[in-house]
Amino acid sequence: MLINTKESLRHIIWEKMEKEGISISNSFGKIPDFHGSGKAADLLRNSSEWKNALTIFVSPDTAQRKVRKNAFCDGKDLIMPSPKLSDGYILLETSHTAGNENDASTIKGAFKYGRTVEKFPMVDMVVEGSVAVDNYGGRLGKGGGYGDMEISCLEYQKVIGLKTPIVSTVHEIQMLERVPLESHDKKINMIVTPERILRID
Repeated sequence: MLINTKESLRHIIWEKMEKEGISISNSFGKIPDFHGSGKAADLLRNSSEWKNALTIFVSPDTAQRKVRKNAFCDGKDLIMPSPKLSDGYILLETSHTAGNENDASTIKGAFKYGRTVEKFPMVDMVVEGSVAVDNYGGRLGKGGGYGDMEISCLEYQKVIGLKTPIVSTVHEIQMLERVPLESHDKKINMIVTPERILRID
């Protein structure tokens, strides 16, 4: 029943974003890219959490491309999971991306300028894409469980802790009253929309 509820919520969000012209491209079955994703990335960039971070883990979703570009422009190292984790994790060091920030922020560019790694450096911020989130830290992905696996991997390697910002950049329309959670679902503690930053205890 819970799985069906999650899937129905995904379709509600996808359909609403399409109907209201918020999605930049067809979002069904994906983490939706949205008008304002760049503004949300820049709002995150101005946060104290971002400014204090040296290494950032960012999902490969299109909606988070500006987040990745900002990381390179600000001289931060970045870890990006390959799509569906098919090729593991990619480490992009700022010394290799300087001058190529726009290209390196794409999936193709990440493979070009980065290298796959199994052991991570300490991670100061995690940024995941979402289909929906709520004020309590609940997060709903596209259904593959990759976001939860990525956060679990970081926890297993002990490169993040209880105080590590785990962020999702979303449109306000992706904010739900409550996201149904299962025991394996990982919570976030910071939400950034084009309009605001919400920090969750």
